Amino acid sequence: MAAEEKGLKDTQAKTRVLLALWDMGAVEGEVNQGQLTKRIVTKGKKVGDYRHIFKDLETAGAISISKKKISLTSPIGLEMLGEGLSSGDFQFEGTIVGTWVANALLRWISQMNGGSTLSVLASDGVKLAVISSYEEFKSVALEVYDQLNQNYNLDDLVPIYRIRRTIGERVSRENFNTWLIEMQAEDVLQLITGEIADFTPDKREDSISMEGTQLRSYAQRLS
Repeated sequence: MAAEEKGLKDTQAKTRVLLALWDMGAVEGEVNQGQLTKRIVTKGKKVGDYRHIFKDLETAGAISISKKKISLTSPIGLEMLGEGLSSGDFQFEGTIVGTWVANALLRWISQMNGGSTLSVLASDGVKLAVISSYEEFKSVALEVYDQLNQNYNLDDLVPIYRIRRTIGERVSRENFNTWLIEMQAEDVLQLITGEIADFTPDKREDSISMEGTQLRSYAQRLS
């Protein structure tokens, strides 16, 4: 009985890992393993408790691990996620389910039902449409930039972490990074280095790291 219970918990943990990876945009590209573990490691657990979960998923071909990066493979990883979520035995551990879990499940269910407009729940319970394309992201990002710049008198230097947090769960971290860098490539925004007052580790993480360059902490509108 104990072995059956452990097997069920492992299956649920694998589904949780796959859901987190899917929500973080790991089908399109790799995500940082540290960012993933921050999401999935629940109270009373530690990163080491998930090592065998990662190993089993990699062996099954559901995920790919390269150094400290992880990606979700298609179709195996997506098929395993779908099977896990549709299982009658599936449930999350604990009494509190994180906001990212609820939003990820809403997106998954909507996609599986063929919904054309996905939505997530904001912290105040209001439904917001998921940003599903670069053009839509560019429009929203510029609107958020202008709003923050005007409301807080930021002198045309808006902290990237504030843009990310204002847009919130409407876009995955991976897509936010990719699309904001694309906006710079199109000369829409300039991403600038520089220290920010009270620049805590979480604010640094919510800024933009570009390979081979310094951390970019501000955005400046060019057009």
